[in-house]
Amino acid sequence: MKNASIDKWIQHFLDSNPPRSKSVVMTVFGDSITPRGGAVWLGSLIALLAPFGISDRLVRTSVFRLAEEGWLEASREGRRSLYTLTAPGLRRFERAYKRIYAPTELHWDGRWTMLLTAPEIISAAQRANLRKELLWEGFGMIAPGIFAHPGGKAAALEEILARLDVTGKVFVYSAAASDQVSSRPLSDLVAHCWELDKVLEGYRHFIDCFAPLLKLVKSRGALDPEQAFAIRTLLIHTFRRAQLHDPQLPLELLPEDWPGTIAYELCHEIYQLTYKEADQYILMTLQAEDDNVPEAASYFYERFGGLS
Repeated sequence: MKNASIDKWIQHFLDSNPPRSKSVVMTVFGDSITPRGGAVWLGSLIALLAPFGISDRLVRTSVFRLAEEGWLEASREGRRSLYTLTAPGLRRFERAYKRIYAPTELHWDGRWTMLLTAPEIISAAQRANLRKELLWEGFGMIAPGIFAHPGGKAAALEEILARLDVTGKVFVYSAAASDQVSSRPLSDLVAHCWELDKVLEGYRHFIDCFAPLLKLVKSRGALDPEQAFAIRTLLIHTFRRAQLHDPQLPLELLPEDWPGTIAYELCHEIYQLTYKEADQYILMTLQAEDDNVPEAASYFYERFGGLS
């Protein structure tokens, strides 16, 4: 049986923070579809988006645009359409969602990954795309064409350079502060190169929204599966948006009482309390069109350090 208080919270959240349909489709693919093979029939996807007030027309428009952008590919069977993540889309999803579910407490060895571009080697369009991808990955821009990140980013960097076709066309090296010349500590670069105020605002908004929900969920026993799915999806959707601008800097470079740690633990706790019932709803919805829905992959249960 659905809980009226939780229904009220969900509706209030949707009214106060109306999500964009394409963005929710991305969240559902990343959180619910990817662990089960990364493919979904359009009818099932429409049913999964219905609890958020998203019409079938908006779902169709969203998947069409995601296919145009290279995230999804469609195949037809009679009058039905199956949407599957493309190989590049899957790699980008894995990289993006690793940020969400992995513990945030990173430590620093004092070294920086530096990247330099030269105008005569790559085009203006490539530089613009590279800048966008690097900033999303958490690099700070020290000066035009010069980017830095405190820590190792080799695998993510290789993937970005290959996807943008600039492998071997930029300069990448490792650096550390010199103890032979008097200078300001490199850690002071954080204040100049990363806009942490926006990140702080996003995490605080997430905490303000979901801390009251935790009390509601804890006060209940087993949750209604549809409510659990709505909560889990809105939880990850909002946390993902809060993380969007987080460079995920090491703890040594962050302000004291960093709210990102609190937000992560809150997300973990609510996810732990809702994921089983949510998965029942996901499986039931997908099986309405497909009797052979695969089990969730083993890595699903490794989210947030391990789901019990």
